[in-house]
Amino acid sequence: MRDDQHNSGNEVAFFLTPPHPCSYLHKANAQTLFVDPRRVITSDLYQGLTDQGFRRSGSHLYRPRCTDCQACIPLRIPVADFIPRRQQKRVAKKNADLRLEVEDARFSRRHFHLYERYISVRHADGDMFPASEDQFRAFLLSPWSKSIFVSLYDRDRLLSVAVTDVQSAGLSAIYTFFEPSEKDRSLGTFSILTQIALCRQLELPYLYLGYWVKDCQKMNYKTGYRPTEMLINDRWVTLN
Repeated sequence: MRDDQHNSGNEVAFFLTPPHPCSYLHKANAQTLFVDPRRVITSDLYQGLTDQGFRRSGSHLYRPRCTDCQACIPLRIPVADFIPRRQQKRVAKKNADLRLEVEDARFSRRHFHLYERYISVRHADGDMFPASEDQFRAFLLSPWSKSIFVSLYDRDRLLSVAVTDVQSAGLSAIYTFFEPSEKDRSLGTFSILTQIALCRQLELPYLYLGYWVKDCQKMNYKTGYRPTEMLINDRWVTLN
C-alpha cells in the first residue's frame, strides 16, 4: 500500500507492509510504514522524520503503523535536563577505566567479530542469528546517514560499539552491541550514558532511543533515564 504525504515542503511516498509477526509482543501481528527507498534522504528530511517517530535500519526509514495497536512509543532524552540515578552513577564509575573512541561507521573485522559474539550469546533465539558480514552491513550501515561508532576500549580490547547517527537536533542510537562476557560492567547502560555525554559535548539537545513497548520486558531499561520524552498522539510529552 502506498501513502503520499508532505514533509518539510516535499512530497514523500510511504509503503505499508502486509501484517507480519510482531518483534516485541508475543502472538501479535504488526505492520510497518517504510519511506520509499528510492527517495533521496537529506539531513533535514531525516531529522523531520525522526521527530515523527521514524527509525533507521540500514538505508531504510520505517515506523510501526498497526491498525489496532499503538504500543510502540518513540523516546528521546533531553540531555540538558538529564540527571543520572544512583545506579547509573555506579555504572559510570565502574567503567571509568575505559577509553572512548568516536570512529567512522564502516565494516571492519574487529567490529564484526564483537557483533557476531554478541548476537550468538544474546540473540541466538532470534532472527538475527547467525550473524553475517552482509547482515552487519545491511542492518547497521547506510550510504546517506552521518553515522559513527561510539566505541569503548579496555586498553586495545574493543568492548562496546554504539552505532549512532549524528543529526541536527541530536544523536540517534541505532544499535548497541558489546562483549557478552563483561556482564558486571553493564555496558548497555554505560553506552547510553556515553552518548548522552557526547550529545552535550556536541551541543545537541536530544538522544533518540527508538521505541519503548510497555509490555516488552527487554524495553524496560529505556524509561530509566529521566526526564524522558515520549511521542504520544504526535506530541512529545515529558515524563519526569
